[in-house]
Amino acid sequence: MTLGSASSLPGSSGYLDLHPDRKMFYFRNPYILGLTVVAGIGGLLFGYDTGVISGALLYIKDDFEVVRNSSFLQETIVSMALVGAMIGAAAGGWINDAYGRKKATLLADVVFALGAIVMAAAPDPYVLILGRLLVGLGVGVASVTAPVYIAEASPSEIRGGLVSTNVLMITGGQFLSYLVNLGFTEVPGTWRWMLGVSGIPAVIQFSLMLCLPESPRWLFMKDDKEKAISVLSKIYEVSRLDDEIEYLSSQAEEERHKKDDVSYWQVFRSKEIRLAFIVGAGLQAFQQFTGINTVMYYSPTIVQMAGFQSNQLAILLSLIVAAMNAAGTVLGIYLIDKCGRRKLVLSSLFGVIISLVILSAAFFFESSDSSSGIYGWIAVLGLALYIAFFAPGMGPVPWTVNSEIYPEAYRGMCGGMSATVNWVSNFIVAQSFLSVAEAAGTGATFLILAVVAVIAFIFVLVLLPETKGLTFEEVERIWKKRAWGSDSNSESLLEQASES
Repeated sequence: MTLGSASSLPGSSGYLDLHPDRKMFYFRNPYILGLTVVAGIGGLLFGYDTGVISGALLYIKDDFEVVRNSSFLQETIVSMALVGAMIGAAAGGWINDAYGRKKATLLADVVFALGAIVMAAAPDPYVLILGRLLVGLGVGVASVTAPVYIAEASPSEIRGGLVSTNVLMITGGQFLSYLVNLGFTEVPGTWRWMLGVSGIPAVIQFSLMLCLPESPRWLFMKDDKEKAISVLSKIYEVSRLDDEIEYLSSQAEEERHKKDDVSYWQVFRSKEIRLAFIVGAGLQAFQQFTGINTVMYYSPTIVQMAGFQSNQLAILLSLIVAAMNAAGTVLGIYLIDKCGRRKLVLSSLFGVIISLVILSAAFFFESSDSSSGIYGWIAVLGLALYIAFFAPGMGPVPWTVNSEIYPEAYRGMCGGMSATVNWVSNFIVAQSFLSVAEAAGTGATFLILAVVAVIAFIFVLVLLPETKGLTFEEVERIWKKRAWGSDSNSESLLEQASES
């Protein structure tokens, strides 16, 4: 078979333009949605763990005097899950490539469930910290695996929406954590229940995942064509199935030839992979440094900083913020395959910049005129606008882009590396926000975040290509063209290899 141009390749965006009747739609295939939802439970664990600790810590301090008297122990209990997630994400890429997406998910569930049990039964804060580390390891592996598994099982025309469903599960998990915190406030052993119930979704995902297949692309890479075809037959209709099998077979053969050269060093040595990684890792870093987890971790504190001292009101407003985050992600799922990744993230960042300027101005004026409560409400408005703009774009786009911009042989490795960048950035922001706000002032801190958002806007404008509806191979051609000016030579080599 001779590989033609992108527009004539089976499975390519051009091919689907010629055969619009073969396009897939979001709710058209329940099997694909089932795969997406089950894989997305990893995102639910991710979101729940990041949100639940804010409420649980209040009661942990009540039970352990040593924690109540040590800010270091409090910070360690919160951040140890982030440390575990960094390690899990870094190892998760290798686990995905070596053992497959399914086994990586099962491993993440086992580690997470074990961590939940250790946390719930912890006799002292040091065992609790161990449990937080285990939970973080599970979350880190899941944060790499879920987007890749979903992307590789998705038709290209709905890939963005399906991968974004994983982000919806993350925001849904954060919202659920606030509800659970409220629900267990009057129950004996409060924080043990808050942290322990997180193991239930991990057990559910483990049980369901046993019944689901491996990623068809990974199966092709491992030359298990029979199983891969069995999976593809449940994803695609008969009229499109043969074309997809032929297409993936040819691409898998090409990737197997490349596999011998795969290494972490090669990510930076190969110009096209390096360019892709810079964009992917940069998006993950900017997702955190534009302040999202500052808002999610510290929204009650921000609300109180704005002048609302009631704990109940602060928690209620934070719950509304979490609900808006989830609702905005739903909007992002709808828009990402219609508007495209680039337009969506640029409009998102533009709104984030405006929102952060409003927040900064509110705190500057509130500090100079504390007699007026109007600035507190302006701060809350800025907070709401921030979530409304961030959630549809900067929430799902970095994860979606990172699931589709790397060659098959590097997808797990680079996905793990970029997820590690996300967790490291998350850790830096979580550990520094309150200290920076205390040293520079809350208004100045939000102004710094606004400047970072402007840099992120320029970064996306200059470096991020549009990948809406493209196959993985068409995306790879974009990086080759950017790296070398033309991909004609690579296409010629592909044609010669296929003919021989």
